[in-house]
Amino acid sequence: MNRVMDFETELQKVYSVLARIGNLGLLRLLWHCLHFIISLWYFGLHVADTLESYLISAGIFKSYQTLNIHKLHYLAIVVESEDAYQISKVVQLLQWLADIGVRRVCLYDREGILKISRGSILDKLKNVKLFEDVDENESQMDQQLMTIEFVSFSDGKEGLAKAANLLFKEYLKLGGLNREQEEKILTDSHLTEALIAVGFKGPDPDLLLVYGPARCHLGFPAWRIRYTEFVHMGPLMSMKYGLLIKAIYKFTKVRQNYGF
Repeated sequence: MNRVMDFETELQKVYSVLARIGNLGLLRLLWHCLHFIISLWYFGLHVADTLESYLISAGIFKSYQTLNIHKLHYLAIVVESEDAYQISKVVQLLQWLADIGVRRVCLYDREGILKISRGSILDKLKNVKLFEDVDENESQMDQQLMTIEFVSFSDGKEGLAKAANLLFKEYLKLGGLNREQEEKILTDSHLTEALIAVGFKGPDPDLLLVYGPARCHLGFPAWRIRYTEFVHMGPLMSMKYGLLIKAIYKFTKVRQNYGF
């Protein structure tokens, strides 16, 4: 009798194990099906983007041929650090922007790879100067001149540290007991003035294009992108001229409201 009961117990264990294996197999099958559907969806989007880029580049869509490029005063390009080593791609992207009519560009990568390679980048482009080497009058006189600013994460970190140190010194000056409490409150305008004083307050980009897998600004100085439009462009290796035109065109059609 005990042997029969033991056999039934073992049999129930076997059934339980088989049921678990069956459930796991079903879950794995569902996961593979879901993964296949998502992969198929993204593949379709990639094909659609490629086709649209080709049609825009070929001039099929007439609306994209009339870009109000003057609305784009300053453009920021954020490149993922691994993609930043592809200097030829960066140069090609800058050449496209020059052909479109963009005249003020900020290049950013977190590790500062583009800044290190700025000499070779500038040598491969025509009528291009560093942003800090060009005054406002020169840029206005030469409409074909492109100015490029190179920024990395260390710039933002160093600038914020120097601005904070300056604000701290100013705060100590207001440390007297006879001062009003309101005079000790730090506001956004105080930070802006401090960044200007230490030389780290560059122009605020109107549009920021992100090239890389991440859909974020990757550490671009936050105080410069308070009113900036963001567009994720995908990997730098698969950049497309038509999609660049589309991103700039869509920005020129956006109405931006500041304040209340």
